[in-house]
Amino acid sequence: MPSAPLSSAPPLRPWSHAWRLALAAAIGALAWSTARGELAAIGDALPRWFLVGDPLIGVICVALTLWRRKYPVTIAAVVTLASTVSVTSNGAAALVLCSLATRRRYPETIAMAIVSVATGLLTENLIYPKQPGPQPNWSDVVILTAIVAAIVAIGFAVGARRDLVWSLRWRAETAEREQHARAAEARLLERHRIAREMHDVLAHRISVVAMHAGALGFRTDLTREQTAATAKTIAENAHLALQELREVLGVLRASDDAALTDTPEPPQPTLTDLARLVDEARSAGMDVSISNTTTADLPATSARTAYRIAQEGLTNARKHSPGATVLVRIDGGPGQDLIVDVGNSAPRRPGLAMPSSGYGLLGLTERAELVGGTLDYGPDADGGFRLRAVLPWPALTTSDR
Repeated sequence: MPSAPLSSAPPLRPWSHAWRLALAAAIGALAWSTARGELAAIGDALPRWFLVGDPLIGVICVALTLWRRKYPVTIAAVVTLASTVSVTSNGAAALVLCSLATRRRYPETIAMAIVSVATGLLTENLIYPKQPGPQPNWSDVVILTAIVAAIVAIGFAVGARRDLVWSLRWRAETAEREQHARAAEARLLERHRIAREMHDVLAHRISVVAMHAGALGFRTDLTREQTAATAKTIAENAHLALQELREVLGVLRASDDAALTDTPEPPQPTLTDLARLVDEARSAGMDVSISNTTTADLPATSARTAYRIAQEGLTNARKHSPGATVLVRIDGGPGQDLIVDVGNSAPRRPGLAMPSSGYGLLGLTERAELVGGTLDYGPDADGGFRLRAVLPWPALTTSDR
């Protein structure tokens, strides 16, 4: 936590200024009245300076206290020195000394406190000497020092209270900023999660729909039966896209409202669904083969990630390498790495210009890293494209066997 600023005092309202100035003026008037009584007891005529100059300096010093926060040391020094020749300035001197002490800067406060004691002794012994009494001479030093010490102590207490309030306010504001930052980060992560799920679910289906719809526009030699079959494929994949979209939204809602509902999440795809995915790709006209040598069940998260990687590889091959031969290879076992390899040859015919989001492979890379794996992709030497993921597969424990 940063240290409190030199002045952590809150701004004063007009009423707060008014009662402080009134108190300083009242103390000055009381000091002037007391000094007048002591001068009268001596029997001398009251000097003109005491009747006119002293109150005038006191009024000026009270007015100067309005700038005590902006120029704390300067105003304190001016008012304290002025109080040497003006007892009416004692109230203003007490106010500026207390205000200076609230800063809790020891060198300047101690120095000004010593000056206050010295000016008070000069006033009592040289400017307005008091009538000799039974008390010893050192008693004036003790009393004046005690008064100055009390004023400084009050100032330090007020300053400590202000610093505490400032610290609590700073912590509250920091906590609020952190809360807003966490909320913004959570919203951003949720948007990314939704975007990944939408891409993984819809890109595969929409690419099939786009490919068949484009074929209907270019192929004028199709028979009525072929046109009807293609239209049926488009309708089926559009229906499946809507169904899978509902499932994704159900998963997202279930994760947000898990504490409010007991509705189970829809089943997520695993490696056992790869055969269906490959069959769908073949029915869409792709030349796809699969090699799966795994014999044990994967952890759910890794299995879902592997399925999404294979799905993205097939989708990219359909979009960017029409007519290419695609090989999907799944290899690995417990205690070893799971290898998901999707490779396609160079395109054999020109395809449709399908839009690309550019986030599919980036999302897959993040998915692989989240489960502790890696993802590599890029063109190969033969003009094709290869997508290869290495995912961890924990060894089976005795309880799992």
